Amino acid sequence: MRVTKTLSKAKKQPLSNKRLAEILAFQDKDLEDIPELTDEQLAQMKSVHPEHFKPVKKTLQIRLDSDVIAWFKKSGKGYQTRINTALRHLMLKNARQF
Repeated sequence: MRVTKTLSKAKKQPLSNKRLAEILAFQDKDLEDIPELTDEQLAQMKSVHPEHFKPVKKTLQIRLDSDVIAWFKKSGKGYQTRINTALRHLMLKNARQF
């Protein structure tokens, strides 16, 4: 049986002293031989892994109709995530109109 963890369920662990030393050592590397990207090149860049996009979550108090809440809750745990997903799909669908 193979067990894997998703990024959303993985616990954030503090950096070890060894990993922190590796990061600090890398900051001292000479990167002068790497050419700078032009504005045109930067404009053409696209995310290779958009599925790793994780927007910042904010706490919000919102009033919803009780039947709407009941419909999302009847599927069990994670109803707030499902509401967020439904709103995101609506936002992306209508984003082209603005």
